[in-house]
Amino acid sequence: MKNTPFTQKHIELGAKMAEFAGYNMPISYTSLIEEHNNVRNNVGVFDVSHMGEFRAKGKNAFKFMQYVTSNDISSLYDGKVLYTLLPNGKGGVVDDMLVYRVKEDEYFMVPNAANIDKDWAWMSQIAEKMGLTLGKDFTNESEHYGQLAIQGPNALKVMQKLTKTPILDMEYYTFHYLTLAGVDNVLLSTTGYTGAGGCEVYFDKKDSMKIWDAVFEAGKEFGIMPAGLGCRDTLRLEMGFCLYGHEINDETSGIEAGLNFIIKFTFGNDFINRKLWEEQKATKVAKKLVGFEVIGKGIPREGYDICDKDGNKIGHVCSGCPSPSLHKSIGTAHVNTAFSKKDTPIFIKIREKLVEAKVVKMPFYKAE
Repeated sequence: MKNTPFTQKHIELGAKMAEFAGYNMPISYTSLIEEHNNVRNNVGVFDVSHMGEFRAKGKNAFKFMQYVTSNDISSLYDGKVLYTLLPNGKGGVVDDMLVYRVKEDEYFMVPNAANIDKDWAWMSQIAEKMGLTLGKDFTNESEHYGQLAIQGPNALKVMQKLTKTPILDMEYYTFHYLTLAGVDNVLLSTTGYTGAGGCEVYFDKKDSMKIWDAVFEAGKEFGIMPAGLGCRDTLRLEMGFCLYGHEINDETSGIEAGLNFIIKFTFGNDFINRKLWEEQKATKVAKKLVGFEVIGKGIPREGYDICDKDGNKIGHVCSGCPSPSLHKSIGTAHVNTAFSKKDTPIFIKIREKLVEAKVVKMPFYKAE
């Protein structure tokens, strides 16, 4: 297993560790529920140094990014971030990722940890065909960065103590390069995977512990806590955020996953899969991603069958868990489109028993 710059710190703090995407990662430090609630209501810190970082630059960078991703890269401006998909040319999805516009001819990307090698191979073959030189115009910088996600309603108050650059009023999905805790050239973006507000910061690996110590010192007055991957998953699920390999994959289209808002059929945006996904949008799809809440007793888990009232299989669970914020079991599922309307009764097969649930609108959790 690989280590992040913070692996030894997690072990020293007594975290429960496990393998994730090839890395030795913290699952929890105290309890999933305590960490989840602290992020929702206060501020928590995730080690996300396992995530990937790519960069495309030069005269062909824009054309490449517009072709290889589903969102409209032309809508970006310097300092703006967008969420997008990498279509696979067969109707499915290679990955989902964030794209940062550094300048007109330079884009910084953050792919999922488990997909770094796959994404690099896929994007590299396209980049070369479009005139980008690997290692120069298109680079994999994943081994160079440490990354922390500081999440929660008090996150930016903590981080403002560490920089002279005003960040409290930063718009959602924007970023700055700034000096943080005396470390230059830190990228701070108002992004995250929790729906609780906050930021993510990227920095040279050599500065990792300096950043960690400064963040936790600044956060003492706010009751800052480290948070593990366990609550990262429950937080993202409460928001209905997709996780690659669960809600989206190589066989599931962005349309089927309900990600139409990051698939832009604008003039000139001739991305991979455009024709296939336009046809799906026009003719409707056979399956759809839905959110559901459990009415009966039972916890839905990935892969469980979804059935109609007569026990006929109509889909499967993508993600599921007891929600710490809502005190009920929730989940996402791919179901036959006929069963995708809000309030439709569905049944989850748990230990050979059909447990009643109903389709609900996502996100499950809405901040008051």
